[in-house]
Amino acid sequence: MKPMIRITACAAALLCGAYALPAAAEHYTIDTQGAHAAIQFRVKHLGYSWLLGRFNDFNGSFDYDSANPKAAGIEVTVQTKSIDSNQAERDKHLRSKDFLDVDRYPTARFVSTAYEPKGDGSGVLRGDFTFHGHTQPITIAVEEIGAGPDPWGGYRRGFAGTTTLTLKDWGIDYDLGPATKEVELFLSVEGIRQE
Repeated sequence: MKPMIRITACAAALLCGAYALPAAAEHYTIDTQGAHAAIQFRVKHLGYSWLLGRFNDFNGSFDYDSANPKAAGIEVTVQTKSIDSNQAERDKHLRSKDFLDVDRYPTARFVSTAYEPKGDGSGVLRGDFTFHGHTQPITIAVEEIGAGPDPWGGYRRGFAGTTTLTLKDWGIDYDLGPATKEVELFLSVEGIRQE
């Protein structure tokens, strides 16, 4: 089977990258404590319905310079055992060696390498995704949601992004039928600017 994943990176074009950023770039911490970020997925169940889920435990940061968006970068780490499909027995199976093998691979990580803005608030984020013991380049379609002050005296910025991955490329090949080859992963991120 070739499940695929789509990632919505609300902060997709922007979490702390693995390359040098200009001094003018602002640094943001993803607001997971306030639950203003999400990593969600969906995959067809036997081709009859959509199985929806999320990862509850992740963290990251991003850098962004509105005057030079091409310099944006992001880094996100996900605790794979935090997978949540709203059914305990299924989650236990998803954590097993058949799928995520969380005891052996407790984290998944994305580190951006380049961002290509389109000039309309959208762009393409490129980076390396480490998952299930494999690291491969992926691309994420990014949309800037907005930025501005919050009621507590801070400043926030948010992005959304989507990508499609073939899980077989990461060594996951549990057969759930030909209709279950694609997994869509959505990442929505709101960052709090660090002074």
